[in-house]
Amino acid sequence: MDDSIDKKYIDKILSNIVSPEVIHRQKDLKIVYTSIHGTGITMVPPVLKAMGFTNINIVEEQAVPDGNFPTVIFPNPEEKEALSLAMKKAAEIDADLVMATDPDSDRVGIAVKNHHNEWQLMNGNQTGSLIIYYLLKAWKNAGKITGKEFIAKTIVTTDLIDKMAADYGVECVNTLTGFKYIASAIHDREGKKKFIAGGEESYGYLVGDFVRDKDAISSCAMIAELVAYAKDSGISLFDMMREMYAKYGFYYETLISLTKKGQSGAEEIKKMMNDMRNNPPKTVAGSSLNRLMDYELMQDRDLISGTTTATPYEKSDVLQFITEDGTKISARPSGTEPKIKFYVSVNEPLERKEDFDLVMEKLKDKVNKIVKELDLK
Repeated sequence: MDDSIDKKYIDKILSNIVSPEVIHRQKDLKIVYTSIHGTGITMVPPVLKAMGFTNINIVEEQAVPDGNFPTVIFPNPEEKEALSLAMKKAAEIDADLVMATDPDSDRVGIAVKNHHNEWQLMNGNQTGSLIIYYLLKAWKNAGKITGKEFIAKTIVTTDLIDKMAADYGVECVNTLTGFKYIASAIHDREGKKKFIAGGEESYGYLVGDFVRDKDAISSCAMIAELVAYAKDSGISLFDMMREMYAKYGFYYETLISLTKKGQSGAEEIKKMMNDMRNNPPKTVAGSSLNRLMDYELMQDRDLISGTTTATPYEKSDVLQFITEDGTKISARPSGTEPKIKFYVSVNEPLERKEDFDLVMEKLKDKVNKIVKELDLK
């Protein structure tokens, strides 16, 4: 292929830009990028340059595509170790943003300075929420929200996104885990509703509807614009996150992944799911269980009223427990590995962004209590 396909793709990404004047003012934003020996090196730097960013710093030790991934243990942007070279470079040049794409460039991890001026990795829920927070605000300011727009996410991705969408009168479509379901949601609404963006907690995001799969290239473009917007407003991306939590509530999520190998492991996972399905906990961290969603039985049970409705998805071996205080626990056997995954989400109001550390510790303690109570080990 010649570069005509690349050009069309870059033009599509450029059409996603919502604040071109901000990028122009912040074109010298210091960006550190690593492809971790993967394919992102071919497209991320050209896209950022096409947007107008001029201060793009490549981690050269990881710039050559190499399936042996010689500089990392795991070429996964969820792993801090995979971003260590990029964060070292960022510290040396006092960068504004670190971005790392995975080998096939469909997922992206980022790091920014926190309120203590320390480099910190953002998790997938945080990055996804910030993308949605920014886009909803920008679309509203541009007069583009008409009531016919929607965003999409998976059922194990933070409910903070649902809350923000509701605030703007935008539909939030929830799907089963897997980007094919988000793509299907876009397809089903084609010609009826406009897709803004979507994503999942495992670092996969999509902005605009022209790719229809998680796409780290266009996500890097939007994240760079997002950080430029924050800097143009006189704050950091981390400050913007604290601002978001102060407005909508501090949502904290963690993933517990248990490996159970072999036939005995598969049986153990099956038993764990059956035990939770048949004997759900009455309370979680002191809060009574209000709702149980069993996607295998396709039942959504309201434990307060005793009513049961059908879940709006195809059958899937997933359980979700929701408590009175909004704590959400999801259990799902992995479809590709000998693992069972537990997604724990807790939330608290953040009255002042200065209380961030205090509330964070409170939420972490709550998660630890839940892990101990439910014996998630």
